[in-house]
Amino acid sequence: MEQSRSVSVSGLWFALISAATFGVSGPFAKSLLDIGWSPGSAVGVRIAGAAVVLAVPVALQLRGRWGILRRNWLSLTIYGIVAIALCQFFYFNAVQRMTVGVSLMLEYLAPVMVVGWLWLRSRQAPRRLTLIGGAVAMLGLVLVLDVFSGQILDPIGVIYAIAAAVGLAVFFIMSAKVDDDLPPMVMAGGGMVVGALSIGVLGAVGVMPFEFVFDDVTLASQSVSWLVPVLALVLVAAVASYVTGILAAQRLGSKVASFIALTEVLFAVLASWVMLGELPGLMQLIGGLLIVGGVVLVRLDELRSIGGHDTAELNHANDVDPVPAEHV
Repeated sequence: MEQSRSVSVSGLWFALISAATFGVSGPFAKSLLDIGWSPGSAVGVRIAGAAVVLAVPVALQLRGRWGILRRNWLSLTIYGIVAIALCQFFYFNAVQRMTVGVSLMLEYLAPVMVVGWLWLRSRQAPRRLTLIGGAVAMLGLVLVLDVFSGQILDPIGVIYAIAAAVGLAVFFIMSAKVDDDLPPMVMAGGGMVVGALSIGVLGAVGVMPFEFVFDDVTLASQSVSWLVPVLALVLVAAVASYVTGILAAQRLGSKVASFIALTEVLFAVLASWVMLGELPGLMQLIGGLLIVGGVVLVRLDELRSIGGHDTAELNHANDVDPVPAEHV
């Protein structure tokens, strides 16, 4: 019981760190787009840079254990193509046709997709508190993103955003199901390599054009080198976010981790306020409180199940294997 609580607490911290580091990607990427970078360039640099950074620690963890890659090549391929490359590709295409807010809201239908997937797979309906928490969180997301502004949604943009949501749902589910012998660093690094190659192919065939401009950008009302947002996208919004996201999903299960990831919207709003001067309104702040409240309800439901079920049943409900002692 004590071990389970320790894993749970560390999982919550990893999930919040992942949400925060994912959340700052928007402002940093926008600073590059404002000076003329294409979405493909920002995504490509982010993924390829992360693949290079993770190459050394991944190689060190695989010393004498290269068979891990052979046993998990299919999972790494699907993870890199769907959860990393295509997810970001679809999202940026949605942003080109709609506002960032609407695109992000549609992408964050992913937690609902995760609950639906677990429901179909286990043939057991989610508990009432989980359903209420999900509804409250999604209502908060609507308020934070201010989608009731009378704008007409582009149907192609909606399709792209929903496709991005599928990719994000795959990220949560696959991160929770990763084999015990596949370290999170290897999962993230291998996925980045596959994702970078996928983005390279999309760029080579002209589906995702690459355009670079090496001028200074504006962040927090200060003019800084373009290298600042590039390094932030690579080290913070890619390496740190994906590694901690995998660790969180392993400890919390895909369902809880995906709901806590909704707090990314809060972090994105705060980052945009600090770096771009976009001050959140009263309704956004209220929505943020609803998001946190929804996440708390889902988490309380999971904690309640710990007291009423044995560990095996809990792990089955969370769709994640028991965490071995060496991971604690």
